[in-house]
Amino acid sequence: MRHTLVTLVEDKPGVLTRVAGLFRRRNFNIESLTVGHSETPEISRMTIVVNCDDAVLEQVIKQLYKLVNVTKITDVTDEQTVIRELALIKVQANASTRAEIIQFAEVFEAKIVDLTRESVTIEITGTEDKVDALCRLLRPFGIKEMVRTGRVAMLRGVSGNGAEKG
Repeated sequence: MRHTLVTLVEDKPGVLTRVAGLFRRRNFNIESLTVGHSETPEISRMTIVVNCDDAVLEQVIKQLYKLVNVTKITDVTDEQTVIRELALIKVQANASTRAEIIQFAEVFEAKIVDLTRESVTIEITGTEDKVDALCRLLRPFGIKEMVRTGRVAMLRGVSGNGAEKG
């Protein structure tokens, strides 16, 4: 089962390496990992997606809490959550295909962020399914380059309720 963990960590050098190293040492696969600043100074927010059963997840959480720089972990898998992904997709385009590509982008409420004689670069934000669907439509035109952020997640409503390290 895919689990999404929102982890708050101290914003210090080496924290990401220690978290990734923990997964590597335990032979846990990270499906997606995004990191960025949070609303609290000197605290970063990691969204980690792992595909594992509940017993393995429990071990992952216990091991993460053993890291000095981890302050809070929330498993948002079964919670009311806003989950989004950002993708930049560069698609091969010429005069005869450009309009159709732009029309697909508009249907998906995506933005055209770069346009040349040979390509169109599209920015899309949404659920993984939405990004996947646009990619499937664009693939026949020739995707020249693509980058995806992976999941970012936040509980709906007021502040989260994950167990804090204490």
